[in-house]
Amino acid sequence: MKIILVLLMTFPFFVLSQKEARKEVRQVIDQLFEGMRKGDSAMVRKTFLPHATLNTSFVNLKGEAKLHQDSISSFLNAIGTPHTEIWDERILSCEIKVDDNLATVWTKYAFYANQVYSHEGVNAFQLVKLNGVWKILIITDTRRKK
Repeated sequence: MKIILVLLMTFPFFVLSQKEARKEVRQVIDQLFEGMRKGDSAMVRKTFLPHATLNTSFVNLKGEAKLHQDSISSFLNAIGTPHTEIWDERILSCEIKVDDNLATVWTKYAFYANQVYSHEGVNAFQLVKLNGVWKILIITDTRRKK
Protein backbone atom coordinates (compact mmCIF):
# COMPACT_ATOMS: atom_id res chain seq x y z
CA MET A 1 0.00 0.00 0.00
CA LYS A 2 2.84 2.39 0.87
CA ILE A 3 4.50 1.84 -2.51
CA ILE A 4 1.26 2.71 -4.31
CA LEU A 5 0.91 5.87 -2.24
CA VAL A 6 4.51 6.90 -3.02
CA LEU A 7 3.96 6.25 -6.72
CA LEU A 8 0.76 8.28 -6.73
CA MET A 9 2.50 11.15 -4.97
CA THR A 10 5.52 11.24 -7.32
CA PHE A 11 3.64 10.64 -10.59
CA PRO A 12 2.52 14.30 -11.00
CA PHE A 13 6.13 15.48 -10.58
CA PHE A 14 7.35 12.95 -13.14
CA VAL A 15 4.69 14.07 -15.64
CA LEU A 16 5.55 17.74 -15.08
CA SER A 17 9.29 17.12 -15.46
CA GLN A 18 8.69 15.13 -18.67
CA LYS A 19 6.54 17.95 -20.03
CA GLU A 20 9.21 20.53 -19.16
CA ALA A 21 11.94 18.38 -20.73
CA ARG A 22 9.93 18.04 -23.96
CA LYS A 23 9.42 21.81 -23.99
CA GLU A 24 13.18 22.40 -23.57
CA VAL A 25 13.98 19.93 -26.34
CA ARG A 26 11.47 21.58 -28.69
CA GLN A 27 13.10 24.97 -27.99
CA VAL A 28 16.44 23.56 -29.22
CA ILE A 29 14.82 22.27 -32.42
CA ASP A 30 13.06 25.60 -32.98
CA GLN A 31 16.33 27.50 -32.41
CA LEU A 32 18.07 25.34 -35.02
CA PHE A 33 15.48 26.14 -37.69
CA GLU A 34 15.23 29.81 -36.74
CA GLY A 35 19.02 30.07 -37.10
CA MET A 36 18.80 28.44 -40.53
CA ARG A 37 16.14 30.96 -41.63
CA LYS A 38 18.31 33.84 -40.41
CA GLY A 39 21.54 32.42 -41.85
CA ASP A 40 22.98 32.66 -38.32
CA SER A 41 25.57 29.92 -37.90
CA ALA A 42 26.41 31.03 -34.33
CA MET A 43 22.77 30.56 -33.31
CA VAL A 44 22.72 27.13 -34.95
CA ARG A 45 26.10 26.10 -33.46
CA LYS A 46 24.68 26.55 -29.94
CA THR A 47 22.17 23.75 -30.59
CA PHE A 48 24.80 21.10 -31.38
CA LEU A 49 27.47 19.16 -29.55
CA PRO A 50 30.88 19.89 -31.12
CA HIS A 51 31.17 16.34 -32.50
CA ALA A 52 27.57 16.10 -33.76
CA THR A 53 26.91 14.34 -37.04
CA LEU A 54 24.40 14.85 -39.83
CA ASN A 55 23.13 12.08 -42.07
CA THR A 56 20.78 11.98 -45.03
CA SER A 57 19.16 8.75 -46.16
CA PHE A 58 17.85 8.89 -49.72
CA VAL A 59 17.18 6.91 -52.86
CA ASN A 60 19.22 8.04 -55.87
CA LEU A 61 18.02 8.25 -59.47
CA LYS A 62 19.02 4.60 -60.02
CA GLY A 63 16.72 3.53 -57.18
CA GLU A 64 19.64 2.71 -54.86
CA ALA A 65 19.41 3.44 -51.13
CA LYS A 66 22.23 5.77 -50.09
CA LEU A 67 23.46 7.43 -46.92
CA HIS A 68 25.32 10.75 -47.01
CA GLN A 69 27.20 11.80 -43.87
CA ASP A 70 28.29 15.34 -43.15
CA SER A 71 30.13 17.11 -40.36
CA ILE A 72 28.63 19.83 -38.25
CA SER A 73 31.37 22.23 -39.38
CA SER A 74 30.39 21.79 -43.04
CA PHE A 75 26.74 22.42 -42.19
CA LEU A 76 27.60 25.54 -40.17
CA ASN A 77 29.79 26.84 -42.99
CA ALA A 78 26.89 26.46 -45.43
CA ILE A 79 24.54 28.34 -43.10
CA GLY A 80 27.06 31.09 -42.37
CA THR A 81 28.11 31.63 -45.98
CA PRO A 82 26.07 34.53 -47.36
CA HIS A 83 23.25 33.31 -49.61
CA THR A 84 20.27 35.09 -51.09
CA GLU A 85 17.73 32.37 -50.29
CA ILE A 86 15.96 32.08 -46.95
CA TRP A 87 16.27 28.44 -45.90
CA ASP A 88 12.91 27.68 -44.32
CA GLU A 89 12.43 24.20 -42.94
CA ARG A 90 8.83 24.01 -41.81
CA ILE A 91 7.95 21.44 -39.16
CA LEU A 92 4.67 19.70 -40.02
CA SER A 93 4.55 17.39 -37.00
CA CYS A 94 6.78 16.71 -34.02
CA GLU A 95 6.98 13.77 -31.63
CA ILE A 96 9.36 14.06 -28.66
CA LYS A 97 10.32 11.24 -26.31
CA VAL A 98 12.52 11.81 -23.27
CA ASP A 99 14.17 9.47 -20.79
CA ASP A 100 16.57 11.00 -18.26
CA ASN A 101 19.15 12.91 -20.33
CA LEU A 102 18.29 11.36 -23.71
CA ALA A 103 15.68 12.68 -26.13
CA THR A 104 14.53 11.45 -29.51
CA VAL A 105 12.59 13.76 -31.80
CA TRP A 106 10.78 12.72 -35.00
CA THR A 107 9.61 15.57 -37.23
CA LYS A 108 7.96 15.63 -40.61
CA TYR A 109 9.07 18.68 -42.57
CA ALA A 110 8.87 20.56 -45.84
CA PHE A 111 11.85 22.65 -46.97
CA TYR A 112 11.46 25.92 -48.86
CA ALA A 113 14.04 28.28 -50.34
CA ASN A 114 12.54 31.76 -50.65
CA GLN A 115 8.99 30.41 -50.32
CA VAL A 116 9.65 27.93 -53.16
CA TYR A 117 9.14 24.25 -52.25
CA SER A 118 12.34 22.22 -52.53
CA HIS A 119 11.77 18.87 -50.78
CA GLU A 120 10.27 17.15 -47.77
CA GLY A 121 10.92 14.23 -45.47
CA VAL A 122 11.51 13.30 -41.88
CA ASN A 123 14.15 14.40 -39.37
CA ALA A 124 15.20 11.99 -36.63
CA PHE A 125 17.08 13.85 -33.88
CA GLN A 126 18.91 12.52 -30.87
CA LEU A 127 19.71 14.99 -28.15
CA VAL A 128 21.48 14.65 -24.82
CA LYS A 129 21.32 16.86 -21.77
CA LEU A 130 24.76 17.72 -20.47
CA ASN A 131 25.42 20.22 -17.68
CA GLY A 132 21.71 21.07 -17.67
CA VAL A 133 21.57 21.94 -21.40
CA TRP A 134 20.02 19.94 -24.25
CA LYS A 135 22.26 19.60 -27.33
CA ILE A 136 21.81 17.79 -30.64
CA LEU A 137 24.05 14.75 -30.99
CA ILE A 138 22.85 13.47 -34.35
CA ILE A 139 20.32 14.23 -37.06
CA THR A 140 19.36 11.74 -39.73
CA ASP A 141 16.89 12.91 -42.34
CA THR A 142 15.15 11.70 -45.45
CA ARG A 143 14.58 13.87 -48.52
CA ARG A 144 12.18 13.48 -51.39
CA LYS A 145 10.12 15.55 -53.80
CA LYS A 146 6.31 15.36 -53.68
